[in-house]
Amino acid sequence: MDENVLNKLKILAESAKYDVSCASSGTVRSNKSGMLGNIVGGWGICHSFAEDGRCISLLKVMLTNYCIYDCAYCINRRSNDLPRATLSVSELVDLTMEFYRRNYIEGLFLSSGVVRNPDYTMERLVRVAKDLRTIHRFNGYIHLKSIPGASRELVNEAGLYADRLSVNVEIPKEENLKMLAPEKDHKSVYAPMRYIQQGVLESSEERKKHRHAPRFAPAGQSTQMIVGATAETDKDILYLSSALYKGPTMRRVYYSGYISVNTYDTRLPALKQPPLVRENRLYQADWLLRFYGFKVEEIVDDAYPDLDLELDPKLSWALRHPELFPVDVNRADYEVLLRVPGIGVKSARLIVASRRFSKIGFYQLKKIGVVMKKAQYFITCSELPMKTVNEMTPQGVRNLLLPKPKKKIDERQLTIDFGE
Repeated sequence: MDENVLNKLKILAESAKYDVSCASSGTVRSNKSGMLGNIVGGWGICHSFAEDGRCISLLKVMLTNYCIYDCAYCINRRSNDLPRATLSVSELVDLTMEFYRRNYIEGLFLSSGVVRNPDYTMERLVRVAKDLRTIHRFNGYIHLKSIPGASRELVNEAGLYADRLSVNVEIPKEENLKMLAPEKDHKSVYAPMRYIQQGVLESSEERKKHRHAPRFAPAGQSTQMIVGATAETDKDILYLSSALYKGPTMRRVYYSGYISVNTYDTRLPALKQPPLVRENRLYQADWLLRFYGFKVEEIVDDAYPDLDLELDPKLSWALRHPELFPVDVNRADYEVLLRVPGIGVKSARLIVASRRFSKIGFYQLKKIGVVMKKAQYFITCSELPMKTVNEMTPQGVRNLLLPKPKKKIDERQLTIDFGE
């Protein structure tokens, strides 16, 4: 393999590592005659696990880390003095195929800095995906970053070759985005999001009429928000996520704890480490919105605009609403069971199925997979020895479930001094 290309790859793979919106996709593409590659298991691509236990990986790289923008939070901003590189379309296509043949990867996650203008950059990204599909007959996973401000025609063409398209919101509030990235706005982000949504819906309708009509971005779209670079509350972030999920094609919103890569810029907070605990809590809250039937106002509101960093969001909600507990696991509806701390989607289904045959007790719940350390304070069933949350008080339960104290670290890192 060409040493010059490998040196470029080293630079561009390093530049791509801060984009987290490339985890599992959920799309499946079976092997076809005359095509090379396939997607197995339906779990996705980027270091995820298929149903058969295989680890699936992809080549995560930028086409170029040159960029016309000077976003304060980005390592690839034009004012940074760092190694720069650009892969040609043919180099990147050959690199992807070479890695695939060597069984290093099963797909490609491709992003890019913006050079010349959004359409010029987007056209080159589309050419990579098109050449892989049409010339090399590559049938594996492709995730393309859609460039904000790119034309509808190019976004529509990208959707014909990519499994998933994504456009990063980056900063939740427009005014804060303008502060850190004056050359960007949310309009240029939301426009391609709408193009992708319309393309997916039109493709779905077309395939109802014609079975072999081409699929458009079958794994939908995703986006990413940076957490901690600006002063948005968790309430601001989750309301935006909820609004995005109302679109039929938005599959995932990713939350990336802000990493201080440009410490010289006084517009940025001086964080010693990324707010990883806050990032984790946002993912947990996101899960509640998508799979547990919670609404944003139940998780965060004006009285509690930020998530509890000491307890997970569902447990925190339950302690704020002791009047709704305890829940009788032998009688409660599935939707009610989902709101009990320690009971997940799978265990709630098993409870509903199992209680048709016999009453469920403490040991059956434990065998089903319920986290009894949490759930025991919020349920009633046969053979349950513990007192409930109302008998012990919410504060008493909280004290019992708080993690053991470690050395003091400002995990949230929201109390930060922004530059003048």
